[in-house]
Amino acid sequence: MNGGPPMTTTADAKVEPAPEWSYQNDTITGIGEKLKTETSLGHPAAPTMLPHRRAKRKVDGPLELFCGFITEHQIGLAVNLLMLLTLTHLCFPRARRHTRKFFELSYLNSESGEYCAGWNDAWMVFFWITVFTGLRAAVIDYILMPFAKKGGVKTARDQTRFAEQAWLLVYYTVFWPLGMYILVTSDYWLNLKHLWTNWPNREMEGLSKWYILVQYAFWLQQIMVINIEERRKDHWQMFAHHIVTTGLIFTSYGYHQTKVANLILCIMDVVDIFLAVAKCFKYMNFTWICDVLFGVFMLSWVACRHAAYLMICYSVWADIPETISYGCYRGKKGAIKGPFQPPDRFGHLFEPFQDPEGIVCWNDNIKWGFLSALLFLQGITVLWFALIVRVAIRVLQGGDADDVRSDDGGDEDLEYEDDEIYPFQAVEEAVLLPYEEEVGVESINLKGRTSNASRYKKSPSNSSGVSLPGHSDRKELLGRIGCDKPV
Repeated sequence: MNGGPPMTTTADAKVEPAPEWSYQNDTITGIGEKLKTETSLGHPAAPTMLPHRRAKRKVDGPLELFCGFITEHQIGLAVNLLMLLTLTHLCFPRARRHTRKFFELSYLNSESGEYCAGWNDAWMVFFWITVFTGLRAAVIDYILMPFAKKGGVKTARDQTRFAEQAWLLVYYTVFWPLGMYILVTSDYWLNLKHLWTNWPNREMEGLSKWYILVQYAFWLQQIMVINIEERRKDHWQMFAHHIVTTGLIFTSYGYHQTKVANLILCIMDVVDIFLAVAKCFKYMNFTWICDVLFGVFMLSWVACRHAAYLMICYSVWADIPETISYGCYRGKKGAIKGPFQPPDRFGHLFEPFQDPEGIVCWNDNIKWGFLSALLFLQGITVLWFALIVRVAIRVLQGGDADDVRSDDGGDEDLEYEDDEIYPFQAVEEAVLLPYEEEVGVESINLKGRTSNASRYKKSPSNSSGVSLPGHSDRKELLGRIGCDKPV
């Protein structure tokens, strides 16, 4: 008896914590050393091949590498370009006739004090695209991300989403009041028919011109953002939305329809303010505030993006033929000549973007072109509204308001091979395979249970994405592996 091996009982059996899972070399490792072929309790051998899921990452091409470089160096690239431009403007007086196009509004009419539209405006748009690129990255990295961490946003993913929404909130809270000021002080405030009067009015106030150009730069920069950063599940819907939005701003600016552009931007931006605030509160775990703001967001969405927006579309269809005299015009403000027939079939359509005093025309084809783009944008918002209704139903049923449009990123760059995935039960048996150890008397209590030192410790399920429900209870675990009865 004294020379034989020590006798083990149920209390002697010590269950080691299940090792954590991790991805390494495209396989799941960390299960432990080679599993024993059989346990000392006489149970069948565990499976020799562990279930795993190999993940293959797509090889990045030149475009992906370029986008990655731009993403990682947004602040540096923007600051260097702006400093180079500023130093050139300050140090080389002869170059100022060119560099001032980036900083100052072009085509000023000294007699009227207003501005025309032309190709030189593109330099200011480029300047503000650069500003928004660097400013967005700097504000997110150095202000909003630290604020998210201090505000209780826990995961890195949610901190990034919070910072992105907070940046949009900063932008809209600056430009929506500015747009509303232009709108309220105009002659078309609460009068849709005045959107089309005095056409073609080839000049505008400096504030209105700056507002339209900067808004145009912002939406162009948004197209760049959604293509260089991680794609969301509604990437193509957002891409189409941004393309149509920038196209409408560009054409309305060239065809002297900045009034309606100002109105549409105002009714769109106010909705995004409520959405950004609601999502920021969601990431900070203020669920009830998020739900309340989500209700306000829904009301503003219906009122602005469907009711008011469709009223504008109706005005395009009904009021333009009664207000605008169809035909082509030429000249500057105070010396407009027309209407006359277009000189060619298509070439005159591009002249408003080239010459501030060149030919600009309006007819049914141009009207339907504008209206079709507006209705296409309305179609996208209807699709999004259907998703919003789903969220509202979930809230009414007791859930949380969680945006289902674009807030979940996907692992689109991973390809999985499932050729060796075992059933879920096999995963459980492999992970929970017991080990036996000799333990001293100090580890045994009178109730036949091991002490806290040998208590089973469950691996975090988020380490591998595999959850093991029903095994947090130690007694149930011992019952599964046969350690609850004396040998």
